[in-house]
Order: sequence, then C-alpha cells, then structure tokens
Amino acid sequence: MIGKVSGRIDYKGDDHVLIDVRGVGYVVHVSDRTLAGLPGPGAAVALYTDMIVREDLMQLHGFTSLVEKEWFRLLMGVQGVGAKAATAILGALGPDGVSRAIALGDWNAIKAAKGIGPKTAQRVVMELKDKAPTVMAMGAATPVDTPDDVLVETDTTPVASTPKPAAKTANNAQQEALSALGNLGYQPGEAASAVATAMGEAPDLDTSGLIRAALKLLAPKG
Repeated sequence: MIGKVSGRIDYKGDDHVLIDVRGVGYVVHVSDRTLAGLPGPGAAVALYTDMIVREDLMQLHGFTSLVEKEWFRLLMGVQGVGAKAATAILGALGPDGVSRAIALGDWNAIKAAKGIGPKTAQRVVMELKDKAPTVMAMGAATPVDTPDDVLVETDTTPVASTPKPAAKTANNAQQEALSALGNLGYQPGEAASAVATAMGEAPDLDTSGLIRAALKLLAPKG
C-alpha cells in the first residue's frame, strides 16, 4: 500500500497530477480544490495517498492532509459513495467543511457537491455523524511536509527549501475544545456540533473562547 508520495510535479491534468519520484512517475487523482492548490510543473510536492485496487482498476488518490484522507476513507464506506463522489464532496467543501457539515447534520451542504443527490447526502450525514468528533480531534488539516531532498535544482544554485507551515491555532483549539467538552460529560456528537457551530460563527477563537462559545450553545434553552 502506498501511503505517501513525495517528488516533483511533471504535469497537472483535469483531475490528477503526475508526480516524478526519483524517475518513477505516479498518477495521483485529486479533488478540484486540491488540484487548484498545488504548484506548477517542476515544483516539489508531497501528498498523502490512498490506493484503490479492484479487478479492473488500480488508482492512487492524493490528499494534502490526513484529515482529508480520513474523510475520503470514511465517505467511501457509505453505500452509494464511490471514489468519484467522495472526491467531489471533498472538492466542494474541503476537509474542514466536511467536518462541519457532518457534525451539524447539514446534508444540504453535502448535496451541493456535484453528482450528490439528497438521499445520498442524508445517508452520508446519518452514517458518519458519530465519526465527525474523531476526525475533528485529529486536529489540523495542515499540509503534508515536502522533504527538502526532493526539491529540484534549476541551475548551479540550490533551490531554497520552503519554510514549513505552522500548525493552525484554530485546529489546536478545536481539538482541545472537543476534549474539554468530553471531560465535562458531553456526548461526542453534541460536542462536535457545538464546536463546529462556534467555529463557523467565529473562526479565530482561541481554546478558551471556543469552549465558552460551545458551552453557551449547549446550555439548556429557556
């Protein structure tokens, strides 16, 4: 099983990229959103991957974060959702958007993906709502690091490595808030829904602010 590919981009197609890994080319299928965020030909890149193997097919699918990869795997487990539909959902919403939509039971957001009907969208939410807290607690949808040794030299001067992105504070706050609410006795599903709502209203909240906002949403009404 190939779980990660690091190399340089040879070319970008409509729904895939060809990544040269030390002379071996890997065709990696990606969502529209992921494709748009990748650099151009010749640039270094690294993607987490999931391989689909059937009698008539062998495909690599690529993801910029483990959260995106995990949602792809879970979506593929829903009846009626194949690789194409899972990729369409992730392309339309992104991994964080999928987390929020499923945590909130917002099947209309899932239905916005190309080729996804209302029944399939409802099934996705129903079957995966209990999985949302676990995926959200994975924390960051931060990009996979690109190793320095795959960067390409275009002349006699080595190409400088790109600084590694810092982990997003919002993702850390999300993870810590879910943990705190669980310790307070809230069920994973209701905690995830409250955190997703709070983050949607105020994405820049720190951990304490996110916990307070979620607790207000969870407080009995009336």
